[in-house]
Amino acid sequence: MKGRLAGLALGVLTAIGGFLDIGDIVTNGVVGARFGLSLAWVTPLGVAGIMLFAEMSGRVAACSGRATFEIIRERLGPRVGGANLIGSVLTTVLTLTAEIGGIAAVLHIASDIRPMLWVPVAAFGVWVILWRVRFSVMQNVTGLLGLLLMIFAVTFFLLSPSPSEIAADLVPRLPTDEADPVYWYYAVALFGAAMTPYEVFFFSSGGIEDRWTTDDIRRMRINVLIGFPIGGIGSLAIMGTSSFAFRQAGIDVDSLSTLMLPVAEVGGQLAVALALIGVLAATVGASLETALSTGYAVAQYSGWTWGATRRPRDAARFHVVMLAAIVAGSLILLTGVDPVAVTEYSVVSSAIALPLTYLPILVVAGDREYMGEHANGRLSNALGTAFLGLILVVSVAAIPLMIVTGAGR
Repeated sequence: MKGRLAGLALGVLTAIGGFLDIGDIVTNGVVGARFGLSLAWVTPLGVAGIMLFAEMSGRVAACSGRATFEIIRERLGPRVGGANLIGSVLTTVLTLTAEIGGIAAVLHIASDIRPMLWVPVAAFGVWVILWRVRFSVMQNVTGLLGLLLMIFAVTFFLLSPSPSEIAADLVPRLPTDEADPVYWYYAVALFGAAMTPYEVFFFSSGGIEDRWTTDDIRRMRINVLIGFPIGGIGSLAIMGTSSFAFRQAGIDVDSLSTLMLPVAEVGGQLAVALALIGVLAATVGASLETALSTGYAVAQYSGWTWGATRRPRDAARFHVVMLAAIVAGSLILLTGVDPVAVTEYSVVSSAIALPLTYLPILVVAGDREYMGEHANGRLSNALGTAFLGLILVVSVAAIPLMIVTGAGR
């Protein structure tokens, strides 16, 4: 039972880090306030895509004991794989920057001390956890406490929108009070956030840390089928709460504090406290996930010893990469940059790396010489190819939409 809970916690932590980090929490609030639930269709599409490729990467890890970036280098070669490495690491470091800023923002709300003063504390805390806390404890504590974000689902229910109101709001439609490119910019941003490459790096590497074998494929699939939809439900709950609390009133969501207003209205201070604990746990979890993913990517590509379960002296370069990423993120934040804006840019820019990340996974997962009886079937290959085409469209559209819309402004 303990092993099953630990395995499930990996899926929950990966999903929360991908769907409910600080940037995604605020972005879902912004989308709900500006577009209602008319963009809600993007979230299940993104959940389906990340579930498909996470399952493939987990299956490859279980069958071969090899993680994603080893495969990327092998299949794409050192030059193309190296370009993908640079893009993925830069994007992941930017996301880590936002997560450290998010931790500081939550501590600011709780203490009223300036966020800038909390940045070094947050960065140091993340480093200490990575350095001293066991990987299984990271999974269980941050993953399970992050489930407190479901308070937004309770808040949405207590706002009491009628089924007909929800159904009408869910209809996909271009806005009458917003430019069409802005709508599609946020569609790309939501899809890109769901499909960020570091989720796959973390999930497959975590499986290797947990020593998955072919006997664990069923447990890995349960991980995927339960963990990732939880993240998607949390995203939709935040979007729906923002839609029915702010959109009709014409209130813009521009901060985490604003997003807490409907929680306070329906549940009082206790609900806000639970929501803040959930945000803090999810943001700390996302910080750990992105820092580890940076170390995983560089070490796996370079052939270094790696692993969160290894002591720093036994995997020194792996730990140095993570420390460097944390320091870089902290220095960026100390310039006064908005952490949410950093996340928005990183999510959209990461779309460029998506095809080069997911193509090798699809190829290897379908290789019967490599995977044997656990290779992709026709349906998996067809779905993977279809999503890869969609990912390519998103990758091409991301940067032009960001430029044309001024990042959705």
